[in-house]
Amino acid sequence: MTSAQIAILTTLIAYKVVLVLIGMWAERRNRSGTDFFLGGRGLGPWVAALSASASSSSVWTLLGVSGAAYEFGLSALWLFPACVGGFVLNWYVVAPALRRFSHANDSVTLVDVLTTGATGAVGQAIRWIASLVILVSLVAYVASQFQGAGKSLEENFDVSLTSSVLIGASVVLFYTLLGGFWAVSLTDSVQATMMLIACVLLPLAALVEVGGPVGLVEGLREVDVPGFWSLTRGATGIAAIGFALGFLGIGLGYPGQPHVVSRFMAMRQGDSDDPGREIRIARRVAIGWAVLVYAGMLVLGLSGRLILESQSADTEAIFFRLTQDLFHPVVGGILLAAVLSAIMSTADSQLLVAASTIAHDAGLGGSDAKTQMRRSRVVVLLVGATAVAVALFGSKKIFDSVLFGWTAMGAAFGPALILKIFGWRVPATAILASLLVGAGLAIGFHGHESGSTGKPLARFLPYVASAAVVIVPALIARARSRTPPRP
Repeated sequence: MTSAQIAILTTLIAYKVVLVLIGMWAERRNRSGTDFFLGGRGLGPWVAALSASASSSSVWTLLGVSGAAYEFGLSALWLFPACVGGFVLNWYVVAPALRRFSHANDSVTLVDVLTTGATGAVGQAIRWIASLVILVSLVAYVASQFQGAGKSLEENFDVSLTSSVLIGASVVLFYTLLGGFWAVSLTDSVQATMMLIACVLLPLAALVEVGGPVGLVEGLREVDVPGFWSLTRGATGIAAIGFALGFLGIGLGYPGQPHVVSRFMAMRQGDSDDPGREIRIARRVAIGWAVLVYAGMLVLGLSGRLILESQSADTEAIFFRLTQDLFHPVVGGILLAAVLSAIMSTADSQLLVAASTIAHDAGLGGSDAKTQMRRSRVVVLLVGATAVAVALFGSKKIFDSVLFGWTAMGAAFGPALILKIFGWRVPATAILASLLVGAGLAIGFHGHESGSTGKPLARFLPYVASAAVVIVPALIARARSRTPPRP
């Protein structure tokens, strides 16, 4: 093992020890299902903001976004308003209303919110269909995180992809099994900080390497890539609009991510004289974080085109290539830890959501608290094992795998969730139809347009169709409720 590898390994071991210690501490705080799934609804604004940010910004952000900028050029800039806009949508629209709704109705999960007031066979169908959508989406999503762990270790050590995936998955599973929501939220806060450091430090170094902002712009003018300077990759007219909508559609998925909105439900009520204060603090932290992280990764990818001089490379390994070229191994170890942070912060949250889906939403967790927590841990282990298998034998394209899971859950849950938390009377049958239409179209378009990043059919229409299915019946119900009775 080289001195560089020893420095990186030492940094990673120290980092992972900290995560495990947090998990062991948090394990003592779990006395009920609400503790395990929502941390007893005691999250403060900083922890809520950072953990939600890290959970919504997976390895896709560090490896996928930088790789997209390297591969697509300026057309990848659509990712910035899409992703930052998603943060704005969540924190300005969803977070305040969902926190109030969750506390008022004692909702533990996103599915609880959707089934509030839904009874009988339709209510049960919503629970089972929603649980299935979550599990399928999260297995694909978590698998992509484990693939990112594999790429991280494979790029820096002489370790096979199989061993790398198993090592990364083992650490995530260990502290998630121990500490539940408290461990996940606290470790996510640490990991969000690590990601922020990487997303500022590495792009700045790359920008200096290419001669600053002026050098970047001038250098990009010389890059001989067809359509590199086009914001729509050369498309015009309706095709150009479709291209932009395809990227912007990513932002519509934020309200429907159960592993993200659970943080809003877990936030404490705060000061009774100013109940919105903690949301305002968290909002500023989260949106500021998003601006720095996504801008940084886009700058990194564009700079990488000049630094690597269009060398043939795995576009999703640009982060590692530039880290090795620009930094001392010790700093490289910290930046690699940041990539693993992005992986873990999303994977642990999603594993916990999978556990709540089976144990709570599907009603298979048992009646007492100890049984529910024990069965939840079994589900975490089983979902993790399934995700490892998919990571090893499924698609190896992180960007597409993440967007599939993101779109399926966002389209299935987002429109109905927003209407519910703002007090609209939404028929249970409309919510069920919205789940089926949103998830069904996302799955269908993903299979038909595999690898088609930015195409509107795969990234935009599922949201529109799902929203139409749930909004029209809600409007009809609202109009009927305002119609005066006949004499």
